[in-house]
Amino acid sequence: MAKPISLGPTVRPGTVVEFMHGDQPQLAWVLEESSGKLRLLTINKREMKLPAARLLPWQGPALSAEVSRQDVQNILNERQEARGEIQAGLDVMELWELAQGEVESAPLSWFADLLWEEWDEDRLAALGRAMLQAKTHFKFRPPVFEVWPAEKVEQKLRQQAEEKEREAITGAGQTLLAELWGAYNQGRKPRLPELAPDLADGLARILKGKVGETLYEEDRKIWTAIAKGLPDVPHLALLLAQTWGVLPPHHNYHLDEAEYAWGDGWSESFISEIEDLETRFSNQAQTPEIEDAVSIDASTTRDIDDAFCIARHGTGYRLTIVLARPEAHWTFGSDLDRAVLHRVSSLYLPEGTSHMMPERLGTGLYSLLEGQARPALVTDFFLDADGVLEKVAPRTAWVRIRANTTYEDAERAIAERTDPSLLLAHDLATHLLERRLASGACVIRKPEPMVSLTGSGAATEVNIDLKTPSLRSELLVSEFMILANSGLALWARDNDVPLLHRTQDIALPPESAGIFTEPAEILRSVKLLLPPTLETAPKRHAALGVPAYAPITSPLRRYTDFINMAQVDSFLASGAPRLDRDELDQLITHLNMRIQAVSAVQRFRPRYWKLVYLAKRRREFQPAVLVDEAGPMATLAMPHLQVNVRAPKKMLGDKLYPGQKFMINFSRIDPLTNEIRLSEALEE
Repeated sequence: MAKPISLGPTVRPGTVVEFMHGDQPQLAWVLEESSGKLRLLTINKREMKLPAARLLPWQGPALSAEVSRQDVQNILNERQEARGEIQAGLDVMELWELAQGEVESAPLSWFADLLWEEWDEDRLAALGRAMLQAKTHFKFRPPVFEVWPAEKVEQKLRQQAEEKEREAITGAGQTLLAELWGAYNQGRKPRLPELAPDLADGLARILKGKVGETLYEEDRKIWTAIAKGLPDVPHLALLLAQTWGVLPPHHNYHLDEAEYAWGDGWSESFISEIEDLETRFSNQAQTPEIEDAVSIDASTTRDIDDAFCIARHGTGYRLTIVLARPEAHWTFGSDLDRAVLHRVSSLYLPEGTSHMMPERLGTGLYSLLEGQARPALVTDFFLDADGVLEKVAPRTAWVRIRANTTYEDAERAIAERTDPSLLLAHDLATHLLERRLASGACVIRKPEPMVSLTGSGAATEVNIDLKTPSLRSELLVSEFMILANSGLALWARDNDVPLLHRTQDIALPPESAGIFTEPAEILRSVKLLLPPTLETAPKRHAALGVPAYAPITSPLRRYTDFINMAQVDSFLASGAPRLDRDELDQLITHLNMRIQAVSAVQRFRPRYWKLVYLAKRRREFQPAVLVDEAGPMATLAMPHLQVNVRAPKKMLGDKLYPGQKFMINFSRIDPLTNEIRLSEALEE
């Protein structure tokens, strides 16, 4: 039989009681009681006043009040020891198992009855203490304990484990980051503290997440805590991660910010979808209809998505442009499709190429490789003798490309007049350029520095050489691609097929039209232009000098082209596009976000390597040309590197004019922060 304990409205002197202090039960002796207010002597020999309402709902034993202070201390010590021993032997989880499902809440005595046939004040207090500590299973709402249900317990245990991990990682992280920053600042190797593998992994995860600014809320809080006291410098997390060695020197943090997986390893997660596409490709293969088309690309190109053949048509031309059809067997909305949409375009960086499509598809199955049967969009463009477009006739077909030609080989054949087909193609391209210029096109031709890397890690060497231009073959390809994108945009407009268009519907002054090669002219022309926008309405593209422009010629490399290809193919097959205009408009928002993120990688990473190259030659003079003198700062261009730099005008002299040539060197270059400062500028 359980021993009843009375918890009346008053507590007489001489009673052993407990109250909460610092989240722990505190043992005390009642010295005085007056109208619900108590004077206590705690086990720590301190006197204090306390409202009776703050007592825990277990009291006793009630002993004589006429005892000495030493006797009180002895009694409290004995009770503390006894209750500690009892508590140590309790299995509160077993008690929860017994109570869970039986009651939602109950007084402490109810739980004591589950454990013992008879119990006393010490057992009751020990049980109360144990249940107070089991916050994941019980909730104390005086004077009862609530019993958490199983799902709530699981949630709390998970939260408790996460909190424990956060506390551990925060403590270890503060020490680690302080040492890493000290080592970086002093140019020495870090003296790393001993870390458990899970802590090291967690800290590495947080550092890498901070580098790419992809941390979730909880990890952001941890970063704030562990970085407290460190200076607010650009790319702090990257510097610390590189000092630690969890990220390599020259790490491309732009990829992290864009959440873009480098290489082809990402595609391994979609191997079953890829194999299914390969099966459908094989089952639906047809006899090639066209076998005389050729492609012209760089010698390193593996994702070949366009080719052409040309013939006279009366006094004019019939140009047949063949485009790869990687969406021929595609499942839109699949996991693979969402992954490719997230990548949005291929990246061509000094480190190498990372393709938008899985390489088994983009550089293999659907690439227009010579001698291989491929599904394609075949479009005949009929033009008169002056290059005026008269008719556009697209169809789908299987093709076999006759040859994959390089720019250099095509350039030589045109220059030496050894290939009549290429001569005819170049003749048409010249007419097409003339017509665009007459329509206000702004054509920019500038040197193309080729950045190459040798070695790895901190020992990476950067080399920059100017590409030898292949003016004739490059003109041929660029004009044919502009014709295809513009011509199919007009065909789609006339057939009410919604596409994604690149538009630049702005008014330009007459002086903006022409071919510009000088750096000052180029900058002046670019200032007149606005970036093209992506929209579903076919409108003019002012800089290209065409009435409409819908990118479709690079479906292996750009998701916009991939979508447009699917729109055209769907219409040709069924008379209806895959997506209507509203659906395309909804897609544009996400596409723009991904294009902006991935384009930043393509824009900034080559510049990073150019600054690495310059930083090692900081004191060497580089040729530069003044391109802008407006305002207090002048802009100098280094055409051989395609890098611009700003400088105070007073550094350059009194008389300045666009096109003025200088030799410059630098006082500071920081590739990571994109900082470049001139030291000297000598007029040539």
